[in-house]
Order: sequence, then structure tokens, then C-alpha cells
Amino acid sequence: MNTPAHLIIGLTVFGRTDARVVTGAALAGALIPDLSLYLMAGTHLFILGTPPDVVFGQMYFSDAWQSIFRIDNSMVLWGIGLVLAVMARSGWAIALCGAALLHLGGDFLLHHDDGRAHFWPISTWIFQSPVSYWDGRHYGNIVGPLEVLLCLGLCVVLWRRFTGLWMRGLIAVLAVAEAAPAIIFGIMFSGGP
Repeated sequence: MNTPAHLIIGLTVFGRTDARVVTGAALAGALIPDLSLYLMAGTHLFILGTPPDVVFGQMYFSDAWQSIFRIDNSMVLWGIGLVLAVMARSGWAIALCGAALLHLGGDFLLHHDDGRAHFWPISTWIFQSPVSYWDGRHYGNIVGPLEVLLCLGLCVVLWRRFTGLWMRGLIAVLAVAEAAPAIIFGIMFSGGP
């Protein structure tokens, strides 16, 4: 799933209008599993000038990068964190770990050949889902638009739930970030205007 989708879903499930810390933790938990990718890819693309095909075709799949992804994408580690959070009755920690686990569950189901070792440190096995959120060879042309529609619907729910200016601004930004790529690529590849 796209990162904005993870943020929208995490915010919908764990965000609370009466608890900013919990809402912030939900957003953080939804983001953290992708954060290392953004930091490493961003450094290589924008600072070191590494070509995108090298970053996403070679470095992404390298043992060095995958060893980092194993940690922040571990359902085992996030699951332990959630159990501890529930035991401690910590709302913000439940939101953080719960949103991260929702993120990983979505990734587990929607990554075909670019998945991660979600069961580390127990196993380095990587599930190859028959379905992809982006790859048309694996139904990405169906799943991608469904993801956008789901997220836009959730943004309506969030808009009604959160009435503050800052939160509504964030919801609008997330909706645009989720929908814009689908619209732009749809126009580019349809032969339209």
C-alpha cells in the first residue's frame, strides 16, 4: 500500500479526537515501517545522486537494506510491543503498535515481489502475495484504484470526526497524496488530455 493509505487507515482506526498524543502515535505507527525506506532512498536519490533504477532495482533488494527492513517491518517485534502496550494500558503505545501492525498487514497482503521479512527474528521468509497494490501483472490495476476509493471514503469519515483546522488540513493533504498519483498515472497511460 502507499504510505498515505497507511496513514489514513491508521488514523481512522486508532486516531482519537479527544487525545492528541494517541492520534499522533497512530500516525507515527502507520509511518514508521516505511520511514527507513524514505530515509535511505531519499539520501541516495537526492543527496548522493544514485539513479532511481539502482535504488529501487538493486539497493532495495540488497542484504544491507533488507536487514534494516526486517527490523521496522517485523510483525513479531510490533506484536510484542502491542502486547506490552495492552498490558500497560497505554493508549498511545497501543495506537503506535496497532497502526504499525495494520500497516504491515496491508503490506503483507499487497506486495508480490517486493515484500519484506515480516516474521523476523523468527524467520527471514518473505511472503509473495498473489496480489499487488501497484503491479498490473498481479492485479495492481484493480487493487490500486480500490485502495484509492477506500482511502477517500475513510477521509470523509475522518473529516466528519475531526473538526479542527489542522487535522482537516492533514486529512486533505493525505487525500490528495493518495489520489493524485492514481489520477496522474491514469491520465498519462490512458492517452487522454
